Amino acid sequence: MEFARALFASGHVVDLVLVVLAAEFVWLVIRGNRAMDVGLGLGAAVLMMLALRGALTGAPWPWIALPLVLSFPLHLADLGRRGMLRRHRA
Repeated sequence: MEFARALFASGHVVDLVLVVLAAEFVWLVIRGNRAMDVGLGLGAAVLMMLALRGALTGAPWPWIALPLVLSFPLHLADLGRRGMLRRHRA
């Protein structure tokens, strides 16, 4: 239990998640996906993880807010790339 508490208090749990996201990026690109497409797909998650790390470690609020704010346009770019922002017609 102490190990988990230390992992979260130090923010290192986020480091582990970032390693997994990096491995996923490499795996998807090796399997033939375009790096830009994968980057847009995972970019918002990376930014949110950075915000979480800041929150867990007591960073000043701008260091938490900035990656959260930046994740939204990246998410919208990913949705646009996948054609999910188009209006559906009945």
